[in-house]
Amino acid sequence: MVIADPARQRNVVMDTGAVDFEVRVADLAREVVAGGDRVSAVSCVGVGSGSLQWTEEQLKQLEIGVVSAFARGVRQAGVAQFCLLSAVGANAGSWIKYVRIMGSKEAAIHPVNFPRLAIFRPGIIAGNAHTPRWVGWLGKLLPGPGGNIEQRDIGKAFVAEIAKKVAETGVAFYDNQGMRKSIADLTDHLFAVKRD
Repeated sequence: MVIADPARQRNVVMDTGAVDFEVRVADLAREVVAGGDRVSAVSCVGVGSGSLQWTEEQLKQLEIGVVSAFARGVRQAGVAQFCLLSAVGANAGSWIKYVRIMGSKEAAIHPVNFPRLAIFRPGIIAGNAHTPRWVGWLGKLLPGPGGNIEQRDIGKAFVAEIAKKVAETGVAFYDNQGMRKSIADLTDHLFAVKRD
């Protein structure tokens, strides 16, 4: 287990509703990039089970507005790799509100022109406080991309993308199976490096 140097960690709180949110993100990202290390950006913004109580406009403001402003800010600072948490079946033309908003979020990130954009489309996220137990149980019965994936496996897949694909360009999509494969590939790589 690698523990980050506490001297390099800091907690930054920003008002995502502020008119200068994007500018503040860009300024912060420039500071981080100036440190000389490779920098990747990750967005895992989401409402969780409470999304049913949100209006479509409220969800759009968070999922599309905030995430897009964050993406534009980090790109202005020179960040080349962006990892986006979306959802299985994301489609801006869907009649299902959540799936439609996820598709619109993906569509809003594409024009930011990251050299490397990785979009993660999990099915049911197990091990998450926002996933009702009965939904997790149902996810065990669903085959394919709509079934369960552990929350920690999504995190590991983000790490695998950042560690192994930073030099690649283009857009990559990861469903449950793709995330699991990327974790296995990274594990194999780490064991091979350790043996050498």
